[in-house]
Amino acid sequence: MKKTIFIIIFCLFNFVESKPPKFDQELKNSVENLSRSKKNVARDKFRNPFETLNFFEIKKNKKVLEISPGNGYYSEIISHYMKNTNNYYVTEYKFPPVDAVKKGQKKFREYFSENVNNFGKINTLLFLENNILEKNQKNFDLVLTFRNTHNWLGSNTAKNVYKSIYDSMKKGGILGIVQHRANEDMEKNFKNGYVKESFLIDFIEKIGFKFVGKSNINANLKDTKDYQRGVWTLPPRLVMGEKDKKKYLEIGESDRMTLKFVK
Repeated sequence: MKKTIFIIIFCLFNFVESKPPKFDQELKNSVENLSRSKKNVARDKFRNPFETLNFFEIKKNKKVLEISPGNGYYSEIISHYMKNTNNYYVTEYKFPPVDAVKKGQKKFREYFSENVNNFGKINTLLFLENNILEKNQKNFDLVLTFRNTHNWLGSNTAKNVYKSIYDSMKKGGILGIVQHRANEDMEKNFKNGYVKESFLIDFIEKIGFKFVGKSNINANLKDTKDYQRGVWTLPPRLVMGEKDKKKYLEIGESDRMTLKFVK
C-alpha cells in the first residue's frame, strides 16, 4: 500500500515538472523586437530563444542574472522583456583575463547604453579574481548561462563560478544552462568545447543544486562533434575560414543540452 502511494505521488510530481509553461506573449514580442541585431536574429533558428527562456520559466517579476553574456544575443531579448523592472543583471569581469574580453565588455556596455530606450536598463554584477562573483547582490530567482561552462572547466574555475551562483540565489531559484553537448562515449570532455551531459549534471548537483529537467530544444543531430578545431569549427565562429565552410553552415550550430536545476 505504501509503495503504491509513493508511486502515485512520484508520477504526479513528474507530471507537474513536465507540464510546459504558459505561453508568454510579452516574451514572444521581445524575441520579435525589430531593434535586435540582424546577426543575432539569424541565430534564432539554432538557439530557439523563446522556447528556451520559456523552459527556464523567465518572468518579469523575477530577479534575473545572465552570466557572461558575450555579444548580447540573449541580452537583447531579456533586457527588452525585463524593461522598467530593474530586475535584470549581467556579469562583467573586474579584471578581464585577455584584451579581447576587455574590448568585448566595453562594446557591450556602449551598445546597450546607446540603445537603452529600445532594450531597457541592464545592471552589472562583477566577477572578481578566480571567477568568484561579488556578494553585493543576492536573492536571484533565475540565473542563466549559455555556452560558457566549457571555458570555466578549461580554466579550472567552474566550481568557483557555480558556487558563487548558488550563494547568490534564493532557495527555490532556477539555474538554466545551455551548453555544447559531448557524446557520452567521447574520450575528451570539454577540451574541444563539448561537455558530457551526465558529467555536467553530476558536477552541478555536487555544488548543491537539484536537477529538475532537460529539454532537447537546442539539439542538433547533424553535429558530428569530431572536428579538429573543436566546436568553434561550426557557426558562428567558423574558425576554418573558407575551408569546407558550406559543409559547416549546413550542419549549423552545435548540438546543445538545455538543463534546468533548482536551489
